[in-house]
Amino acid sequence: MTDTTTRPLRPETLAVHAGTTRSPFGETSEALFLTQGFTYPDMETAEARFKARAEGTFIYSRFGNPTVAMFEERMAALEGAETARATATGMAGVAAALLGPLRAGDHLVASRVLFGSCHYIVTELLPKFGIETTLVDGTDLDAWRGALRPTTRAFFLESPANPTLELVDIAAIARIAREAGALLVVDNALGIPTVSRPLDLGADIVTYSATKHIDGQGRCLGGLVMGAKALIEERIQPYLRHTGPALSPFNAWVMLKGLETLSVRVRAQTQNALAMARALERAEGVARVRYPGLETDPFHALCRKQMTGGGTVLAVDLEGGKEAAFAFGRALQVIRISNNFGDAKSMVTHPATTTHERFSPAARAEIGIGDGMLRISAGLEHPDDLVDDVLAAAQAAARMR
Repeated sequence: MTDTTTRPLRPETLAVHAGTTRSPFGETSEALFLTQGFTYPDMETAEARFKARAEGTFIYSRFGNPTVAMFEERMAALEGAETARATATGMAGVAAALLGPLRAGDHLVASRVLFGSCHYIVTELLPKFGIETTLVDGTDLDAWRGALRPTTRAFFLESPANPTLELVDIAAIARIAREAGALLVVDNALGIPTVSRPLDLGADIVTYSATKHIDGQGRCLGGLVMGAKALIEERIQPYLRHTGPALSPFNAWVMLKGLETLSVRVRAQTQNALAMARALERAEGVARVRYPGLETDPFHALCRKQMTGGGTVLAVDLEGGKEAAFAFGRALQVIRISNNFGDAKSMVTHPATTTHERFSPAARAEIGIGDGMLRISAGLEHPDDLVDDVLAAAQAAARMR
């Protein structure tokens, strides 16, 4: 993509070209600026840069770096955001998105079904700083309205939720937040920018774990916070600058390479997830398959409304509880046991003993995480091999009933 490009470009093209800045050498691959700091021709220039903090100028890699800036610009273009800020991890991005805008005395309303670390930030970390929080059923619009207080300043949700694949009507929640004068923050780790675009649906801030689909090959940690330029620069950037969760330039370079194949990978992974979901629906000993891309899923209509597909992750509930879930894992020959997702390799995890093990059994049951539940992340293997693998594992699990 050149500066003379005037036509609107599609996501696949933006993921390859957007935000590229070339050095005088004219390299085809993005340059890796592996540096902590930058020099100035004189003291006057240093003074001017610190005062102006102008775009395109750099003073310290904790504040900004040319390679990281390319990653931020490319992600903003792909997401349709005015600006983006990269972070060291996805959870650093979530923390910044909440701790940046909120202060002591404010109130946050959040969906009850959250990734374990997101739940910790909402229920334990924020209250330490005097920020009150309320958890609600994310699918119940009246519950969001009923939780509002005069001090409510933000809503927070995941859609799809990790690990239950529950969908929340982002556009409807955005309207409620807007009427209340509150920000809507959406963690889109399971949604992926090529599948779901919360900003288009009315969200104010969207966060990502770039560790997942954006890298996509299990190499690096990273995260992102995106939204309107004024909001990010005034309420998020100061937090990031002074607390220091900066993304490594090397990790940013790896993420840029990952973005080049993101659309192709996610398209194939989504097809593989759907194939496994359809096969498991018919398998003996399977009580339920959770995947919004299935026509039988209760969230399928909402999925068609706010997503381009069902995504790369599904969940399955086995009738035999933990013993059946563990037997399923032991029988797998292709899919690996790991608590990550979005990787080129297919992975499975048992949320009750991994990502949500700190929850009490009652708390897990309340949000739909049973002992027989498994979360499966589809990779890039041949779909027939994946279907054969999960069906053989389901047979092994059924014998444990």
